[in-house]
Amino acid sequence: MAGSLTAVGFDADDTLWHNERFFRLTQARFTDLLKDFAEADLLSARLLAAERRNIQHYGYGIKGFVLSMIETAIEVTEDRVPANVIRELIEAGQEMLAHPIELLPHAREAVETLADSHRVILITKGDLIDQERKLAQSGLGDLFHGVEIVSEKTPAIYAEIFSRHGDGPDRALMVGNSMRSDVVPAIAAGGWGVYVPHGLIWEIERADTPEGSPRYHSIDTLGDLPGLVARIDERLGIY
Repeated sequence: MAGSLTAVGFDADDTLWHNERFFRLTQARFTDLLKDFAEADLLSARLLAAERRNIQHYGYGIKGFVLSMIETAIEVTEDRVPANVIRELIEAGQEMLAHPIELLPHAREAVETLADSHRVILITKGDLIDQERKLAQSGLGDLFHGVEIVSEKTPAIYAEIFSRHGDGPDRALMVGNSMRSDVVPAIAAGGWGVYVPHGLIWEIERADTPEGSPRYHSIDTLGDLPGLVARIDERLGIY
């Protein structure tokens, strides 16, 4: 099978299981708690700005989101935010951290099928403890040949991971719901990038579609992934 894809990377949040919708529900709660101080659109814009600033300090995930909500609440109220609002924001974050995992359609079948013929790697970013919790609850942990929880997804990170878990990025494919984190940097590293839309996308994860790249593909659901991988392998002259 020389020359075929040897490694397939899977994003986790909103690729294998639901995630963004819990952030949306909590943000709606945030805007309701602060409705006496600012309009919803302003609160959303200020929160997004805080999240962008704070990624370098807190990384990705629920804990950074909660801290950004608290920071925004302090700013928009000019240090007058009631203590009970802070408490409710903390409780909202705790609820998010305890929320059960719900797999997306075809997630298990796609990982199981590809694990029989390729090395399947979970590549996700965010809080280590929370990502480990979600993976354990998903029931998918034993299917992966490797798990990588990183602080950021860059071409260099993908090149390093696919070199350790396969035969380099040129023989690897990454699938996920984020153009910015899953598709574009994987292609930049020399691999294939496969976009599977989720419907809800965090604004920070948006990026232009690499339509001109021959290594870019889009699928409707993870149920289409095994067939796509087989076609790529076939085009590489393996079968």
